Formats: sequence, C-alpha cells, structure tokens
Amino acid sequence: MDALPLVALVAASAATAGLARRTPVPAPLLLVALGLIGSYVPGVPTYTLDAHIVLPLLLPPLLYTAAVDSSYLDLRANIRPVALLSVGYVLFATVAVGWLAYRLVPDLPLTAALVLGAVIAPPDAVTAAAIARRVGLPTRVTTILQGESLVNDATAITAYKVALAAAVGEGMSWAGGIGEFLLASVGGVGVGLVLMVPLHWLRTHLKEPLLQNTLSLLIPFVAYAAAERVHASGVLAVVVVALYLGHRSWQVDFATRLQEAAVWKMVAFILESAVFALIGLQLPFVLKGLGRYAVADALWYAVAVFLAVVVVRFIWVYPATYVPRLLSKRIREREPETNWTSPLIVGWAGMRGVVSLAIAFSIPLVASDGEAFPARNLVLFLTFTTVIGTLLVQGLTLPVMVKVLKLPGRDRQAETLAEAQAQSTASTAAEARLEELLADQRNCLPQPLTDRLRTVLERRRNAVWERLGAANPVTGESADDTYRRLAGEMIEAEREVFVRLRDERSIDDEMMRTLLRRLDLEEAAAYREESDD
Repeated sequence: MDALPLVALVAASAATAGLARRTPVPAPLLLVALGLIGSYVPGVPTYTLDAHIVLPLLLPPLLYTAAVDSSYLDLRANIRPVALLSVGYVLFATVAVGWLAYRLVPDLPLTAALVLGAVIAPPDAVTAAAIARRVGLPTRVTTILQGESLVNDATAITAYKVALAAAVGEGMSWAGGIGEFLLASVGGVGVGLVLMVPLHWLRTHLKEPLLQNTLSLLIPFVAYAAAERVHASGVLAVVVVALYLGHRSWQVDFATRLQEAAVWKMVAFILESAVFALIGLQLPFVLKGLGRYAVADALWYAVAVFLAVVVVRFIWVYPATYVPRLLSKRIREREPETNWTSPLIVGWAGMRGVVSLAIAFSIPLVASDGEAFPARNLVLFLTFTTVIGTLLVQGLTLPVMVKVLKLPGRDRQAETLAEAQAQSTASTAAEARLEELLADQRNCLPQPLTDRLRTVLERRRNAVWERLGAANPVTGESADDTYRRLAGEMIEAEREVFVRLRDERSIDDEMMRTLLRRLDLEEAAAYREESDD
C-alpha cells in the first residue's frame, strides 16, 4: 500500500492549519477551501471517506479530546438546553428536513428523505469547538454548543439506523425505533459508566508516564468499541468516559498530565486538519455519482435543503430557549436571563461536518430486496453541499455576526482576578504547610534552601497579581512578562554552554541531554501556559 498520499494529506493539511493561525480565517474553512481546490489539481490522489474508518477510528479520538477538555460542571448546569439541542433538535431536524426534501425532490421516497434528514441533522463537534474558540463566544453559549455537538452524533446515528432500516425494506415500527434509540442511549451511557472508574483507577495506579499515555490513547477506542459491540452508542460511551476522566485529571501525576496534554494536542491538530481537508476533497466523487440527476436540478435541491437546514434550526432554537422559561419558574430562577442575540448565535452556529459525510457514505448501494438504494447519489450530493454550505456561509459570517452584535466575550480582567485570588488562597495554604513541615526536625534544611522554597512560593503568589498591574512604560510588558523573558535569556545562555561543552567533548551527549532536560523543566516552570487563540 502506498503511504505517500496519506503522508501528503497530513502534511498539506497541517501546513494549511498552521497558515490559518496567521490569518483571520478559521482553520476549518481554509482547509475545506484547500480541499475543494485540490480535488481538481492534476496529480492529487482520490481520497474517499470510508465510514468504516471515520466512525470507529477518527470520531472516537476527536470526541474524546473535545469532551475531556469540556467542563462537566458547566455541562451539568446547562443540561436542559444541551439536551433540547442534542436530542430534541436532531430528531426534529431529521423529520422536518426529511419531509421538506420529500416534498421537494420528485420520486424521492419518504424513507430515503428521512435518511437524508438524519444524516445532515447533527452539527459537528470539531467545527463547533474550533469556531467557538476562534470567535470568542460567551462562555455559556460555547458550553451549550460544545455539549450539543458531543451528544448529537449519537442521536443522529440512531435515527439514521432506524430510517435506513425502513428505506432498505427491513421494516421498523415506531416501537422498534424507540427501542433502538433507548438501547443506543441508555446502553452507551451505561457502558461509559461501567468503564470510567476502572479506567481512572488504571490511570492513577500506573506509575510509568509512557504507559499512562499509551492507555490514554487507547481509551476512546476501547470505550467506542465496547459500546458498539453490544449495539449501544459508542459516541455516548466515549463522552461519558472522557468527561469523568477530565473532571478527575488532577488525580493523575504531573508528568502524565504534561505528556498527555502535549500528545493529545498534537493528535487533535493532525486529525482535525486532515478531516476538514478530506471534506473538500470529496467533491469529484460526489459529482461523479449524480447519475440521472441534472447538475442544475441537483444544485437547486442543494440550495433548498441548505436553506431548510438553516431555517429549521431557528424554528427549534427560539421556542426551545423561551418556552421552558415561560412555563417554569424554577428554570427562570436557576438559569441566567438571555436576550435574542444568544439564540441567534446558537441557531447560526449549526455547522455540519465530517460525521454527516461519513454516515452518508455508509448508505448501502443495494437494499435488502436487491434493488439499488433509492437516490443514494443524490443523498450524498445534498449531504456534501449542506456540509460545505454551512461551513463556508455560516462559518465565515459567524465572526462578523459576533462582532456586529457586540456580544460580551470572556472577561479577561475578571478571569485574571479570579485566578489571582485562587492562587493567593492556595499559596496561603502552602505557606502554612511549609511552616508545619519545617517545624519538624526531620525536615531540617540549610537556610538558603528554606529561603528558596519561600521565594518560589511568593513568586507564584505574586505572578498573577502582577499581570493586573501597570505595564512597563518602555517595553509595555508586565513585571511577570519581564521576569519570564529574563529567565528565558538566562536559561538560553546556560543551554549554549552545555552544547559548547558537548562539542568540545567535555561532556557526552547523554549528560548534555540530562542537563538540557533540567533546563527545559526550569523554563516550563518560568513560563505560564499561553491560552489557545
């Protein structure tokens, strides 16, 4: 098997994603555009999405990294709007969009139209997280969108299976459909609940960071495969396990956390970049399969379905936002007041992604009676155009909409103040513990080392407060920024000496690597982690 096309895809998509960081265009949109252009460049290989690869191999790690970074407490606080979107909206969109497609497209069976509705119903988890991070949405809106996108794939895949069974002649009653949905949802959550505690126990009892990180990479695949083995939702199993492990990540040792964060950041970057490029690269395959449908007619159907997807989301979002508040005093008391702008953003942020395309490509060519699946190629085409349309139209205009509406983003000053107060409280507790330990003769230390412990503690206490202070009038830096810059210069001077001594054969390579690792840890301690933009 020639690995060069795969390497080229990863390299080109990663380079494009890196380039996007220097532009105002979100990386997913630039990658899709690159894929669309690249699909017609001579010599570019044909890449076809395979549901047997995307769903069990790409979806679990993407869901895992999104869920493990989510806040379990925030999701629990917003469980009502998340459930209304991830379950209620997906089922509503499946029926509404499917029925509209049935009425619009001549000779399209209702069962095939419902398959289309289920395929394009769920907004994409990766897209929602990427766009939300880039445009700086309010915290609650971001939580709702991320929570929706983590769970809605399970609802859509189950709805798709029910509609597909009806479309290919296997038969599916309402009772059977409800049973299928309950098995998938309850079973998926159940598998996640069963796995999460032993997996966390393993993570905390393995003492080797390399083994712990190997386990971390296997967890999403184990959870997904275990749930699918009993015909439950692998999506929900992965999400439940990831939320639990993310909520208790503080119980894992620091070396594992540092390695794990770096490993998963790289995995997510590569997979996200490749997935969005793959979306654009499907254009020739989708157009080639249109068959008996004229391109002009297919484009008209595509525009109509895209508009239906956009309108149907708003038809659901606004009543789902306001009707429960009107009916329940408890909801009005527990949840913050909202105006018309937040539902507008939630409604407009319904970008579709690779899961919809992967499900569409899994539609069988032949039904159980030996006949071709009705309008399979058209369903593929409409899915593709809807995904591209939502990514480009909604994705490009969402940042502008957020700016025009002047939505209150994250209050960086308030966040820094809360961080400083938390650090001060923790430092006070650490200081008391230090004095308690030093009072014990078994912990006797020379005075310079005792002073160093107190200095490091004081440095941590003051670092965040200094970010709130006035900047240096000459450089514009805060005292914390200047400290880190000077510490970096000093460490770099030491690093150059170690390399020179190695080159002079005063020390060997192994000793140099040991000394450089020590400096790397010092530099990591001096530099606070920058937030992702």
